[in-house]
Amino acid sequence: METTLIILKPDAVQRGLMGRIISRFEDKGLQVAGAKFMRISPELAARHYTDHEGKPFYEGLVSFMTSSPVLVLALRGCGAISICRSMMGATFGSKADPGTIRGDFGVSNSFNLIHGSDSVESAARELELFFETSELIDWQRAGEGWIYDLSSGTPE
Repeated sequence: METTLIILKPDAVQRGLMGRIISRFEDKGLQVAGAKFMRISPELAARHYTDHEGKPFYEGLVSFMTSSPVLVLALRGCGAISICRSMMGATFGSKADPGTIRGDFGVSNSFNLIHGSDSVESAARELELFFETSELIDWQRAGEGWIYDLSSGTPE
């Protein structure tokens, strides 16, 4: 099982899309292991986007991410990182396929609704930035056997 970080960005929050986006992930079979409604501080945004420091869009990105509350999620499941990335769609809503979150809800090349970790390593780093270990809940869903084939003893 993987756990990944998802951030519903200020535009998703301001447009009232949080519930619809979370429903998509839960409908897919992903488990919410943590959730936090928060304002990202400039310092936290700088640490989160450290790889983009010095790029032309960096200052605008930090400003945007600190402009309004966000919903930070820890989602868990087999292949959660690649599943979430696929569900998010292409970075820009204008280029994202219909059926993806960005393809269905976005048209902007600046506001793209959602962030998702792109690798196991970045997920671990990002989860540590936004969650204390005690805030991530390991729990068993009653319907887990209906989401994954558990006949071999491990989820498939």
